[in-house]
Amino acid sequence: MLFKKTFLAAALVLFIQLVVAQEKITVSSPNNNIQLSFWLNEQGKPMYSVYYKNRPVINSSSMGFELKQTMLNVALPALTEKLALTGSTQSASNTTWKPVWGDVKEIRDNYKQLRVSLGQTGEKPVSFNIIFKVFDDGVGFRYEFPKQANLNHFIVSEEKTQFRLNGDHKAFWIPGDYDSNEFSPNVTKLSEVDSDDPKFAASIFAHQFIDRRAVQTPLMMKSDDGLYINIHEAALVNYPAMNLRYDNADKSLTSVLVPDALGNKAYLQAPAVTPWRTILVSDKATDLLASHTILNLNDPSVIKDPSWIKPTKYVGVWWEMHVGKASWDSASGKHGATTANVKRYIDFAAKNGFGGVLVEGWNVGWEDWFGQYKENVFDFVTPYGDFDVKELQRYAASKKVKLIMHHETSASVTNYERQMDTAYRFMKKFGYDAVKTGYVGHIIPRGEHHDGQWMVNHYVRVAQKTASYKIMLDAHEPVRPTGLSRTYPNWLACEAARGMEFNAWSEGNKPQHDVILPFTRFMGGPMDYTPGIFQLELNYWDKNKKETIHTTLAKQLALYVTICSPLQMAADLPEVYEMKMDAFQFIRDVAVDWDDSKYLEAEPGDYITVARKAKGTNSWFLGSITDENSRSTTVDLGFLDPGKKYTAIIYADADDADYQKNPAAYKITKQVVDSKTTLSLKLAPGGGCAISIMPVK
Repeated sequence: MLFKKTFLAAALVLFIQLVVAQEKITVSSPNNNIQLSFWLNEQGKPMYSVYYKNRPVINSSSMGFELKQTMLNVALPALTEKLALTGSTQSASNTTWKPVWGDVKEIRDNYKQLRVSLGQTGEKPVSFNIIFKVFDDGVGFRYEFPKQANLNHFIVSEEKTQFRLNGDHKAFWIPGDYDSNEFSPNVTKLSEVDSDDPKFAASIFAHQFIDRRAVQTPLMMKSDDGLYINIHEAALVNYPAMNLRYDNADKSLTSVLVPDALGNKAYLQAPAVTPWRTILVSDKATDLLASHTILNLNDPSVIKDPSWIKPTKYVGVWWEMHVGKASWDSASGKHGATTANVKRYIDFAAKNGFGGVLVEGWNVGWEDWFGQYKENVFDFVTPYGDFDVKELQRYAASKKVKLIMHHETSASVTNYERQMDTAYRFMKKFGYDAVKTGYVGHIIPRGEHHDGQWMVNHYVRVAQKTASYKIMLDAHEPVRPTGLSRTYPNWLACEAARGMEFNAWSEGNKPQHDVILPFTRFMGGPMDYTPGIFQLELNYWDKNKKETIHTTLAKQLALYVTICSPLQMAADLPEVYEMKMDAFQFIRDVAVDWDDSKYLEAEPGDYITVARKAKGTNSWFLGSITDENSRSTTVDLGFLDPGKKYTAIIYADADDADYQKNPAAYKITKQVVDSKTTLSLKLAPGGGCAISIMPVK
């Protein structure tokens, strides 16, 4: 009888658990446009779905992990099924905060939150939480492992987060890769993703494709019924980057984490959290460009006094190496980083109001390192003999210009870790307040990847270490950003994408590249894209080259507005700008930090028009760019203060401009405008338009 009662009681508990587990918990965004539902299915699998205005965005999708014990390296019971819901709480928050720099002066952080607690049954059960935040423009969720008796040190073998879509969406994608983001974007249906096809994946040094059906985040998509959907991550700390593998059978994307040299994904110790998985959605493309959800999911700034952080425009000894006029090493006979040449750039910067001069190739070691898996290459303190550190410090200070240090690590990260304090002390001694790091090549420690946990932790260590020295950071060849510039605002920019340099020595960047990046790479943070190229025909530098850069000159100006970054380079050579100072005036005038941004129109891969208000002023700057197709558009200046007059200087494509046939043709006009004015703009194929709008004095 006792056994029978015990059996019935246990069965009743199990029945109640299953019934409760199948009930959906639904949370709506503050404006009720987005609904997030969570439940456990009949197998005890954690499931979720997302709807936007009652339209499915993410169909029922599974979640969870496969784990291993660190010491024994043996599998733990998977956190993917046979789970029980042990508790849930809901809350809401509506606050504002002020970024140190950015596209607006104040950001609203408004969301509703659901926290669910899940646990295993068995002899040594493991528990974990899933935290959902539902914003008006999307959803973020992360996993949390509390401190507990049965889970201390552990290995993540695989994260099993799924995103089941409601169709075969149009996708803007680059191949899933462990080491490089520097691919041209592709535009296809998701079912057509295929990294094995050479037309979708150019050969990039140091890359390692994950799977022919894998893509990187941020992944931008558009559904047949007009929804714009973006999947990425936020607050990537102590964890590998997430790629996505597509399965056409059920229209699903599944997380693929970057492994280490042993094939493991992450080493954690409870309490621990993962990055946030983000899903942004709207029926307006401009809403995604205006989103601050990824920033909101990052921790507040750790820098209490950020007054030393200065957004800036800069020039530098850089493009001349890419076009072959100069070299990084001194043995070539055409060394770029000489004292005399750097002084020439300092003079140009001072004359035109630029705050910085970048110098690449200043330190010994450039002759023998590329692709060699060589550990000890650079020491970051020993200049070439023709680069006078002390004299250039004196000269730059006399001109009120700051030099920007360059640290190419040659991907020998163990060496850079050993040298960082020495290098940063050297920088401060000689007046450098900003550093551009580089990670070209295969990572050392050997077997690690650019986007794995070890390197993710390294990039954060560099941000922390540079902050401790009051040094601003620009990282090249890093993992793609995930909003950490909020936490470390000295981390001004990253590369982590196919930048301007590819136009100098490859097939170049297609005109659509610039109207895709804001919806993909830029969703996580600003890029050091290095715009401003005026000499668009490469045979000017090399008679054997017949290519032109796939842009008009006016588009190069507009990029300073469509690309939002606190670090903007005027990338061409001083002598080129001096031939076209009337057009260069826009680069002199345009801001790099903003009080407001108005995303006026956009369609990924086709066009973008943005207006931004310069920080602490009443001046506005507008940029409009298009793909390979010409375009006419009308811009309403209703964002201007009513009753005030402004002078608009319009830098436009000439009537016969064309990125292939006549890229450098432009025209400049001027007119008085106000909030009731509408401007008609005509963009050439591959072209753009830049406008400065300043109050009439």
